Amino acid sequence: MLAEALEHLVRGIVDHPDDVIVRDKQMRRGSILEVRVHPDDLGKVIGRNGRTATAFRTVVSALAGRGGARVDFVDTDRRR
Repeated sequence: MLAEALEHLVRGIVDHPDDVIVRDKQMRRGSILEVRVHPDDLGKVIGRNGRTATAFRTVVSALAGRGGARVDFVDTDRRR
């Protein structure tokens, strides 16, 4: 549910909504929502001084409740 909600929010602000991918990874310390977007949209998702990313994290934490979830914005240009 959290992944779908976050994906809907992110698709609303990017220029390439078909390239948005949100994965829910279950880790020992809880859930991590990994967001991947088109490289041209990364700046829009992060926002000036990280304000947009912080807003996404606030909404997700409010939806998650006690369980909590972390949001990670992945740079697709980064080599592994």
